Amino acid sequence: MPAERIKAVLFDLGETLLSFGKVHVARLFGQGARLSYEYLESRHLPVGGFRWYCWQNLVRLRIWRWLSSLTRRDFDALTLIKKVGEKRGLELEPDQWNHLAWLWYEPLRKIAKAEPNIAETLTALKQSGLKLGIVSNTFVNRYCLDKHLEQLGILEFFSVRVYSCEFDFRKPDPRIFKVAAERIGEAFENILFVGDHIKNDVEAATTIGMQAALIAKSASIAQKIPKGAWRINQLAELPSLIGKINAASL
Repeated sequence: MPAERIKAVLFDLGETLLSFGKVHVARLFGQGARLSYEYLESRHLPVGGFRWYCWQNLVRLRIWRWLSSLTRRDFDALTLIKKVGEKRGLELEPDQWNHLAWLWYEPLRKIAKAEPNIAETLTALKQSGLKLGIVSNTFVNRYCLDKHLEQLGILEFFSVRVYSCEFDFRKPDPRIFKVAAERIGEAFENILFVGDHIKNDVEAATTIGMQAALIAKSASIAQKIPKGAWRINQLAELPSLIGKINAASL
């Protein structure tokens, strides 16, 4: 039986739209701590010594990550940053809190890579009449992720952006896919989900009735994909793949 016509594409973010590669967590944390600390110190705020500042944020982060793994819910990093800061007596305006979160994220942004022709690929998809969106498991705040996508010149392509840190559930929970489908305004069978993870992306999407494509990464390249799903090596293959699927559905 041929697949239904694809009318929308939902993308995973990390290792799909953006590739971070092997992340040296301790190094990136130290760099983010230094950038955020220097910003607060430059404003003559009661931030204390740098080592104590690092330790407070690191301990709280580890606790929240541990709780997140137990509850299977992501937290919003900005909420964590505020809790640690307010405990130290910091009083900032909303835009300053956002900037502080961005400074923590900045080292990760610097190592992120997108396909060289990503804008052309997304343009081709949009011009073919497809709706585009993002569904990502993340504790990074929306402000930081949207700013990153904007700097890459691709934010405008995604009318729907569903980040798990804003919900009580995350992939592979079907509820997050339902939210995305409702917001993008298409039936499950008319949506193609593109991701790099078999369980969280491909299997979860196909289980709910969406179509799915696995972008082959080192961690997933040898894994078997569910029947009816597709495998691609890069996002640039999507316009051609979707064109073939939609032609076969006529």
